[in-house]
Amino acid sequence: MEKQRFYGTGKRKNAVARVWLSPGEGNITINGKPMSEYVGRRSLELLITQPFAIIDAMGKFDIWATASGGGISGQAGAVRHGIAVALTKFDEENRTILRRSGFLTRDPRVKERKKYGREGARRGFQFTKR
Repeated sequence: MEKQRFYGTGKRKNAVARVWLSPGEGNITINGKPMSEYVGRRSLELLITQPFAIIDAMGKFDIWATASGGGISGQAGAVRHGIAVALTKFDEENRTILRRSGFLTRDPRVKERKKYGREGARRGFQFTKR
Protein backbone atom coordinates (compact mmCIF):
# COMPACT_ATOMS: atom_id res chain seq x y z
CA MET A 1 0.00 0.00 0.00
CA GLU A 2 1.29 3.44 -0.97
CA LYS A 3 1.86 6.11 1.67
CA GLN A 4 -0.78 8.80 1.64
CA ARG A 5 0.50 12.22 0.53
CA PHE A 6 -1.08 15.68 0.73
CA TYR A 7 -0.11 18.58 -1.54
CA GLY A 8 -0.04 22.31 -0.92
CA THR A 9 1.27 25.29 -2.89
CA GLY A 10 2.77 28.17 -0.95
CA LYS A 11 3.76 31.64 -2.11
CA ARG A 12 5.69 34.52 -0.55
CA LYS A 13 7.24 37.56 -2.30
CA ASN A 14 8.44 36.09 -5.63
CA ALA A 15 9.00 32.58 -4.27
CA VAL A 16 6.76 29.61 -4.98
CA ALA A 17 6.96 26.31 -3.06
CA ARG A 18 5.33 23.00 -3.91
CA VAL A 19 4.96 20.97 -0.72
CA TRP A 20 4.13 17.28 -0.25
CA LEU A 21 3.23 16.14 3.26
CA SER A 22 3.05 12.52 4.41
CA PRO A 23 2.87 10.89 7.86
CA GLY A 24 6.41 10.14 9.04
CA GLU A 25 9.22 10.97 11.46
CA GLY A 26 9.57 14.74 10.90
CA ASN A 27 12.12 14.86 8.04
CA ILE A 28 11.92 18.08 6.03
CA THR A 29 13.60 18.12 2.62
CA ILE A 30 13.72 21.23 0.44
CA ASN A 31 15.08 20.94 -3.12
CA GLY A 32 16.71 17.61 -2.24
CA LYS A 33 18.58 18.92 0.82
CA PRO A 34 17.74 18.70 4.53
CA MET A 35 16.00 21.86 5.79
CA SER A 36 18.86 22.94 8.08
CA GLU A 37 21.37 22.65 5.25
CA TYR A 38 19.16 24.46 2.72
CA VAL A 39 18.02 27.50 4.75
CA GLY A 40 21.15 27.83 6.89
CA ARG A 41 19.51 29.96 9.61
CA ARG A 42 17.83 28.79 12.80
CA SER A 43 15.23 31.58 12.58
CA LEU A 44 14.08 30.35 9.16
CA GLU A 45 13.94 26.74 10.42
CA LEU A 46 11.62 27.88 13.22
CA LEU A 47 9.54 29.83 10.69
CA ILE A 48 9.08 26.73 8.52
CA THR A 49 8.05 24.50 11.45
CA GLN A 50 5.55 27.00 12.96
CA PRO A 51 2.42 25.33 11.49
CA PHE A 52 3.38 22.03 13.16
CA ALA A 53 3.99 23.72 16.52
CA ILE A 54 0.58 25.41 16.47
CA ILE A 55 -1.34 22.14 15.90
CA ASP A 56 0.93 19.95 18.10
CA ALA A 57 2.12 17.79 15.21
CA MET A 58 5.88 18.32 15.58
CA GLY A 59 7.75 15.29 14.20
CA LYS A 60 4.63 13.53 12.92
CA PHE A 61 4.99 14.41 9.22
CA ASP A 62 7.66 14.15 6.54
CA ILE A 63 7.88 17.11 4.19
CA TRP A 64 9.26 17.07 0.66
CA ALA A 65 9.27 20.49 -1.01
CA THR A 66 10.57 22.23 -4.10
CA ALA A 67 11.09 25.99 -3.84
CA SER A 68 11.90 28.37 -6.67
CA GLY A 69 12.12 32.11 -7.21
CA GLY A 70 13.03 34.86 -4.77
CA GLY A 71 15.60 34.36 -2.01
CA ILE A 72 16.03 31.99 0.91
CA SER A 73 13.78 34.02 3.23
CA GLY A 74 10.94 34.21 0.69
CA GLN A 75 11.29 30.52 -0.08
CA ALA A 76 11.10 29.66 3.64
CA GLY A 77 7.89 31.69 3.91
CA ALA A 78 6.51 29.96 0.83
CA VAL A 79 7.31 26.51 2.29
CA ARG A 80 5.55 27.50 5.54
CA HIS A 81 2.48 28.59 3.57
CA GLY A 82 2.53 25.34 1.56
CA ILE A 83 2.81 23.23 4.73
CA ALA A 84 -0.21 25.01 6.23
CA VAL A 85 -2.26 24.39 3.06
CA ALA A 86 -1.25 20.71 3.00
CA LEU A 87 -2.15 20.32 6.71
CA THR A 88 -5.68 21.56 5.97
CA LYS A 89 -5.99 18.93 3.23
CA PHE A 90 -4.80 16.30 5.72
CA ASP A 91 -7.43 17.30 8.28
CA GLU A 92 -10.05 20.00 7.72
CA GLU A 93 -10.20 20.68 11.48
CA ASN A 94 -6.71 22.22 11.27
CA ARG A 95 -8.10 25.00 9.06
CA THR A 96 -9.58 27.14 11.86
CA ILE A 97 -6.42 27.00 13.99
CA LEU A 98 -4.10 27.76 11.06
CA ARG A 99 -6.42 30.46 9.69
CA ARG A 100 -6.61 32.20 13.08
CA SER A 101 -2.82 32.15 13.33
CA GLY A 102 -2.50 33.67 9.85
CA PHE A 103 -0.66 30.79 8.16
CA LEU A 104 -3.23 30.28 5.38
CA THR A 105 -3.16 33.92 4.23
CA ARG A 106 -0.70 34.62 1.42
CA ASP A 107 1.53 37.54 2.47
CA PRO A 108 0.76 40.18 -0.20
CA ARG A 109 3.91 42.26 0.38
CA VAL A 110 6.13 42.30 -2.70
CA LYS A 111 8.83 44.66 -3.91
CA GLU A 112 7.43 47.87 -5.37
CA ARG A 113 8.41 48.50 -8.97
CA LYS A 114 10.74 51.30 -10.04
CA LYS A 115 8.98 54.25 -11.68
CA TYR A 116 10.33 56.41 -14.50
CA GLY A 117 11.80 59.77 -13.50
CA ARG A 118 12.83 58.41 -10.10
CA GLU A 119 15.95 56.86 -8.55
CA GLY A 120 14.13 53.82 -7.16
CA ALA A 121 10.54 52.93 -6.36
CA ARG A 122 9.89 56.18 -4.47
CA ARG A 123 13.15 58.08 -4.08
CA GLY A 124 13.56 60.96 -6.54
CA PHE A 125 16.86 62.24 -7.92
CA GLN A 126 18.91 64.63 -5.77
CA PHE A 127 17.71 68.19 -6.18
CA THR A 128 20.26 70.95 -6.86
CA LYS A 129 19.07 74.50 -6.42
CA ARG A 130 22.01 76.14 -8.25
